[in-house]
Amino acid sequence: MTTRRTAPAEPVAAVHAIAATIHGRYLVAPAERPGPAPLLVGFHGYGEHAERHLAELDRIPGGERWTRVAVQALHRHYSENRRHVVGSWMTRQDRELAIADNVAYVHDVVSAALRAHETTGTLVYCGFSQGVAMAYRAALRAGHACRGIIALAGDVPPELRGDPDIAWPPVLIGRGRLDAWYTREKMDADLAFLESAGAPVTSLVFDGGHEWTDDFRAEAGRFLGGLT
Repeated sequence: MTTRRTAPAEPVAAVHAIAATIHGRYLVAPAERPGPAPLLVGFHGYGEHAERHLAELDRIPGGERWTRVAVQALHRHYSENRRHVVGSWMTRQDRELAIADNVAYVHDVVSAALRAHETTGTLVYCGFSQGVAMAYRAALRAGHACRGIIALAGDVPPELRGDPDIAWPPVLIGRGRLDAWYTREKMDADLAFLESAGAPVTSLVFDGGHEWTDDFRAEAGRFLGGLT
C-alpha cells in the first residue's frame, strides 16, 4: 500500500499598505485681466496629461477671465506611442486609498493656487472622462467651497450617491451622441440622481463622441458666465 503525502499548503501572502510621499504636477494659466479672478480647476481623462486639459480649458469662451489650473494625475505612465508622459487617476486596486490620496492632493493644489493668485472666491471644477469623478470628488470632498461642476463624458462616482448630506452645487453635464462609454443610460441615471438630490443641473447632448466639441465649450462658457 502506497501512502500519498499531501503537499504543504502555500503560505498566504498578507497585503499591506503604507503611505508614501509623491510629487504631483499642475499647470496654472493666470487670468488675462489684472485683479482678482475666479478659479477654474480641471482634471484630464485617462491617458491624457495636464497640458492637453489646459488647452481645452483655454478654448472655453470667456475662460481667459478665469485663472485656469490643470491638475495631472499622480499615477503617470507613457502613452502608447511613448512620446508623452500621461496619467491615470486610479485603478480598482486599493481604490479607497487612491481616492483619499487624490482628494488630499487636490486640496493641496487648490490651496497653493489660492495662496499664489488673487481670486474672487469663486471656484469651479471641470473634468473630462475619467477626470469627471475627480471633479465631483474635489467639489464635495476637497475642503474648498465650490460654486459649480462641469462634467464632460463621465459619471457621478458611486460613493457620492449614498451620502444624503451633500449640498450639491450647480452641475453641467455633457455627452456626445456617439459616445459609447458615457452612454445615454449613464447620463440619464446621473441626471435623475442629481435632480433627486436637489442639485441645480443642466445638460447638453451634442453631435460627437467621447470628446470636447465647440458646442460643449460654448455651453461651458455660458455655465461659467452664470456663476461669476
